[in-house]
Amino acid sequence: MRLFDSEALQPGVSRREVAAWAGYDFANSGYTTVVLTTVYSQFFVGVVAAQSTYPTSVWTWVLAISNALVLLLSPLVGAYADLRAKKKALLLASTVGCVAGTLLLGFPGEGEVLAASAALIVSNLFFMLGMALVAAFLPELARPHALGKVSGWGWSFGYFGGLLTLGACLAYVIWARKQGQEAAQFVPVTLWLTAAIFAVAATPTFLVLRERAQHEAAIYAAEVMKFSFEQTMGLVLVVNVTAAIGAFAFGYVQDWLGHRRALALTLAGWIAMVAIAASTSSVAWFWVAANLAGLCMGSSQSAGRAMVGAVAPRDRLAEFYGLWMLATQIASIAGPLAYGAAMIATGNAHRTAIAVTGLFFVVGLLVLSFVDVERGRRAAQLPAPA
Repeated sequence: MRLFDSEALQPGVSRREVAAWAGYDFANSGYTTVVLTTVYSQFFVGVVAAQSTYPTSVWTWVLAISNALVLLLSPLVGAYADLRAKKKALLLASTVGCVAGTLLLGFPGEGEVLAASAALIVSNLFFMLGMALVAAFLPELARPHALGKVSGWGWSFGYFGGLLTLGACLAYVIWARKQGQEAAQFVPVTLWLTAAIFAVAATPTFLVLRERAQHEAAIYAAEVMKFSFEQTMGLVLVVNVTAAIGAFAFGYVQDWLGHRRALALTLAGWIAMVAIAASTSSVAWFWVAANLAGLCMGSSQSAGRAMVGAVAPRDRLAEFYGLWMLATQIASIAGPLAYGAAMIATGNAHRTAIAVTGLFFVVGLLVLSFVDVERGRRAAQLPAPA
């Protein structure tokens, strides 16, 4: 099996261009891994907002605000990108915004919640907009029968970017600990490393990718399972490997199985993961749940992106991926708010809170049963109204 095989690509699309597109997933994965999942999430809860009554809830509320802005802006940005053929230009702008916001995260310290929250809102907003914009290139690169496969290439490659960034940060943290440094000293450096790797790794995307359009889970590990800072980072390193495997392998499976069935399978996996994580006190079983989450994370994200590509009209790709991002952000707002509310209602009971989030996967599975992908595919192929 040849990676980036030409039979999966649209006419005129080279393997080099697909590799450059997939390289963006490699570049931006460090943000989610270091900022949203491991290093900064713990630093925000344990240092920046430590004096708050409910520091975890503050974190979730800040993310909810950022995701609400994404919900409002992503359809507008997507529609404008299609109208003006500006996907690539707007992707560059979002990348600069996320890199700058990540750099700014390194400055606020203990008690500086407002400054840290503002930088987090900005960086996450631009990160999410970039996710929608880079996804909108997928149907221009992949043939319809290979959308899942090509999407899986990008997602799986992305997790190796997360591994690289997290590995570099972990190496620095271990060195800094040996020098006697505290989190307030070494965390800013990890954020600046993340921003630098994002900027450098994303550069080939903007040099090679063509604009074809025409004008018209870490806080839980630390607080419930009592993982140390280094153990949590090690856990996420392993989970990123699992997620990369899931995204790559499932990319081939979903084209054979069908987009709806594939996505349903990943949602069932998420439900199983939540059940294990909420009920176990065993470190071994928590590792099982974490790696199951990795498999489902890579697979479901790739499957969702590919399914949108299957039903999106070719002259409205960025708009549809903006709507896709809107839908994901509704969940991103509801999920953190529900988790934070459950934490308050139960006196910081993480197990109950994670069980509450499992309900979203159940609802998603029920909603998916009403989706007719073939009908959407046929509608997408109809000529645009004059």
